Amino acid sequence: MVRYAEPGAVEWVESGGGPLIAIPETVLPFWAGADGDETASDYDRACEVDGSVGLLPVGDSAALVLGDEPASTAYLPDHGVFVRWCAADSEAELLARVPAALATAVWEREVRWKVPGAVVLFDSAWPGPETGRTEHLRVALEPGAYAVRAAQVQPGPETWLGLVQLERLPHPE
Repeated sequence: MVRYAEPGAVEWVESGGGPLIAIPETVLPFWAGADGDETASDYDRACEVDGSVGLLPVGDSAALVLGDEPASTAYLPDHGVFVRWCAADSEAELLARVPAALATAVWEREVRWKVPGAVVLFDSAWPGPETGRTEHLRVALEPGAYAVRAAQVQPGPETWLGLVQLERLPHPE
């Protein structure tokens, strides 16, 4: 597989062509990926998500599917955002454009995602228990509800990126 995001300032995850998925660690054993005896595998369900983001039930929780295109993806905790590398001359160029991209993004419809804690981002074709054998990224999240929104942004003449922002919602009183 060709690597578009060379090792650098942040850790990038790529897929073999399908969507990336962020699954709470607590329910990783329930994700079968492309394996399984069912007519529609978990991977097939992930591929059916329409748009930039969507939620799929997994165990007693939900997985966040990063749809649209299988772009190299990193998580920037300082911004609470997954950054999807669509086009840029370098990692430095892409990361330097993130603040401007966040400021000018036209966000798609928001979804609400409740997580019990940390999630693991990986290629949705892999079974959850085997994520240690493939590219993956552990993202430490506080338990609770998050507003998730996505945008495609062109913050520079040769730079395009996708954003999936996670905003922690306040606890209900």
